[in-house]
Parts: sequence; C-alpha cells; structure tokens
Amino acid sequence: MSQLSLAVSIAGLKLRNPTMNAAGVLGISAPLLRRVYDGGAGAVVTKSLGGAQRMGHSNPTLVSVEGGALNAMGLPNPGAEYFVEMIRELKGEGVPVVASFFGGTIEEFREVASVLSEAGVDALEVNVSCPNVAEELGMLGADPVNTEKVTEAVKEVARSPVIVKLSPNVTDICEIAVAAERGGADAITAVNTLKGLAVDADLRKPILTNVTGGLSGPALKPVALRCVWEIYEAVEIPIIGCGGISSGRDAVEYLLSGATAVQIGTAAMDGGFDVFGEIAEGIGGYLSENGFKGVKEIVGLAHGG
Repeated sequence: MSQLSLAVSIAGLKLRNPTMNAAGVLGISAPLLRRVYDGGAGAVVTKSLGGAQRMGHSNPTLVSVEGGALNAMGLPNPGAEYFVEMIRELKGEGVPVVASFFGGTIEEFREVASVLSEAGVDALEVNVSCPNVAEELGMLGADPVNTEKVTEAVKEVARSPVIVKLSPNVTDICEIAVAAERGGADAITAVNTLKGLAVDADLRKPILTNVTGGLSGPALKPVALRCVWEIYEAVEIPIIGCGGISSGRDAVEYLLSGATAVQIGTAAMDGGFDVFGEIAEGIGGYLSENGFKGVKEIVGLAHGG
C-alpha cells in the first residue's frame, strides 16, 4: 500500500508539504524564518525586499478588525543586498527559500531579481500587488501590460522559478494572471491583501496613518478562494493560495479550488510557529480519511471533470 505523501513541486520548487508563510509575516530575519521551517512549513518566504532600505509608514500601521486585520506597513525592509547573507545561511541549513521582492520600475525589478537569484533562492515571488504604498511601487500588477513586462524582465535574470503575486483589487484578476503567464511566470500567488479602511468614531478619523490598509485574515478568505478558482480555469501554471487560512480544512478548500500550495499569514501571527505543522497535519488527515495518496490528487478537484 502506498504511503501518504504531502510533498509538492511548483515548477521545480520542492516543498515537503504545501504550506509556507505569507510574505511580510515572520520573514524579516534568518532566525525567524528558521523557526517557521522548524514549525512545519514546507518552505519559507522572505519579507518583500526592494533595491534599497525602506522605512515604511509611521505608526499606527496595524489594527484588528472584524474577521482579521488591516495593515499598512508600507513595505519596510533592509534592502535585498542586506538579506543575501541571511538567504545563504538558510540555504546552508537546508531550508527552501522563496524571496519576495518589489521595485519602483521595471529595471529595479530586474536588478533586485538578479541580486536575489545570485544569492541562490529556490524561487522568486514578484510582489506587484501591495495595496498600501505609492502607486509606482504597489500596483504595477493592476495593469496586465505592466504585469507582463515586469514578469518578462525578471525572467531574463532569474535562475529559479518566478512566482507572480496578484492583487484582488482589480476588475478582472484572470486578465492579470494570463498576462503574468504570457510574460513567463512559472506560478501565481493569489492573493495579496484587500484594500480596506478602519475609522475611530471617538477621534473621528482613520485609525491607520496611511488611512487605508490591506485586509487579511478570515474575512479575506471567500474573496481569495474565488480568485484561486477563477485563475485555475484561466491559466495552465500552478497557483499558491493565500488569504484567511487558519486550519487544515481551510487549506484543503484552496487545494480543491485549484491551489497546489498555500501561504499562511494572519493565523501565524495569532497562533505562532506551530500553525504550519498543524495545518499540514490537517491536510494529511483529510487525504487519509478520504482515501487519497497525495496532495496532487485533490488539486482542482472541486471543478469536476
């Protein structure tokens, strides 16, 4: 009798199970990412890195809301060059590393991708979808033409699979996904946070300094799940689902809808490092109880024949 396997492969990126941390969550240092991996993740994802150090927005940058959280960090990061040694350290310890990164121009995307590729990352995740920074940094991915151009530029220098992270804050996410695929993307991450607002009724003003922020957590899940479903029917490349996953059953819903792997963010902030192993165990339990031998057997199964 075949043994149950949770291992998955995404365009050459090999994971021991289908879980990762979402970019921006526990991804700012090698020790934290090592703890994510020790907590059971199949691979780790860095904080979104740029070409130079960036301070981000002033506080308050995070507020709890019904069903999740709003954040407007503004992509604070030490810069890609600073993170190179941390990537090499993790790689030396056998940890699969996905580097998330962004740029203000197509050329900057290419330059940062080159630095991270040379550091030996297992995959590059192109963040063209942050909803709470200036337009030129955050939402190149709202435009299919720019999405395709950025993807092409990154592919020119990439030595590992290129994953493009998409935003739900668009009219037609499938149009963007197809553009990324046309540009050479090896996979899609769906989705980044949903743009939202929180107001303090006593102070009669927005709570976040940036006014708006990105909604994450359980409230995002139905939107993100719909995006995965639609993208699965529009492209041939693998999908990584992200948004409101806090249990094995949540993850299974993403897999059934078309995701090959999932990323976990808010649940990791709330539940700690062990949440990755717990969710992977939940996926394994579902597979075993329903007579499946591996994750691949249920990817997209909810779409029928």
